[in-house]
Amino acid sequence: MERHIDIEQFDYELPEERIAKFPLEERSSSKLLVYERGQIYERHFRDIGEVLPADTFLVFNNTKVIRARIIMHKPSGARIEVFCLEPHDPADYERAFAVRETCQWSCIVGNLKKWKDGPLVIDFEYAGKEEQLRAFRVGEGGREQIVRFEWTSDLTFGQLLEHLGRIPIPPYLNRESQEIDNTRYQTVYSKFEGSVAAPTAGLHFTPELIEGMKSRGFEFEEVTLHVGAGTFLPVKDRDAAAHPMHTEHFEIRRATVEHLLQKWGGITAVGTTSVRTLESLAALAWRIRTAGMPDADRTIGQWELYDLPEEFDGREALQILLDYMTREGLEKIKASTRIMITPLGYRFRIVRNIITNFHQPKSTLLLLVSAYVGEEWRRIYDYALSHDFRFLSYGDSSVLIR
Repeated sequence: MERHIDIEQFDYELPEERIAKFPLEERSSSKLLVYERGQIYERHFRDIGEVLPADTFLVFNNTKVIRARIIMHKPSGARIEVFCLEPHDPADYERAFAVRETCQWSCIVGNLKKWKDGPLVIDFEYAGKEEQLRAFRVGEGGREQIVRFEWTSDLTFGQLLEHLGRIPIPPYLNRESQEIDNTRYQTVYSKFEGSVAAPTAGLHFTPELIEGMKSRGFEFEEVTLHVGAGTFLPVKDRDAAAHPMHTEHFEIRRATVEHLLQKWGGITAVGTTSVRTLESLAALAWRIRTAGMPDADRTIGQWELYDLPEEFDGREALQILLDYMTREGLEKIKASTRIMITPLGYRFRIVRNIITNFHQPKSTLLLLVSAYVGEEWRRIYDYALSHDFRFLSYGDSSVLIR
């Protein structure tokens, strides 16, 4: 089937001063735009428990942003930035962060033309001892390079990044990362290292807000999707359907699938990454139903969800997935997704409501919002622009209620 999306139809003027360069002092004091059955009004994020329906079941993405930017130098003094995207060897995230002495990562290298051969080196001190990190290019590549790291200290690679790396704040902030970003570019519920960008819709939650909502009967669950740098890639084709979606790795526990099934109909995704994870479950379930889901490839394709039968709903999908995990004795399931959610006939099967920040013009994230609210996205964004809402990662929030 031919698909065409004119990305120019998803453009709007975003003045530089409307981009939030820093977070507010208090996470939950952000403004909240509420879109509910065609009505738009505003509150503060701390009031979200008064806005959402009483039976709402919220799903967080508990990924943790890693200090993925390593500033290194050639012996000549040339500054080269190595931006770790995802593990290559070992490829599993848990093992990649726990490994010692050496590992390989897929990286974006800034000032790559200056790094023709030989290692990059950082001499550093740890626990009173002089140590060294060296980086080697492993073969030639395109936008992404395979880099082998070797280090002398008894640190895991995760600890090494914590010690030497920098938080990779979004490029559109046009500034270097600062101390405040180390805590505020993480959600308060982040647990599992692996993202190079924060699931920013969750940045507004505080422990006190979550506990207060729980005391009022709201329930919460967590999934894990490691956010890749591709989330910031602009759509360069006039036809957005030609834009190649990036791959992001996710996992979900069997207990979570069971909880989702129990709370069917009231599921609110906190952020677009939670949306992508939850909706991808329907494609996994369809594979199980039709092919038994062989382990060889668990990457959900860009358009795979569009090809599912109309009558295949999310409740059935979750039941199939739960039965499969129970039968196979799986406590959690890991997969990857490249899904592109667009207004081109996408049907939401699992997500009922969405909490999300305000996204860049002509972005895949704005296409996702449009798939959910249709042409109303423009009215929502016009309201936000004319009512002093702050935009993008450190900006204000919205809740879209069906």
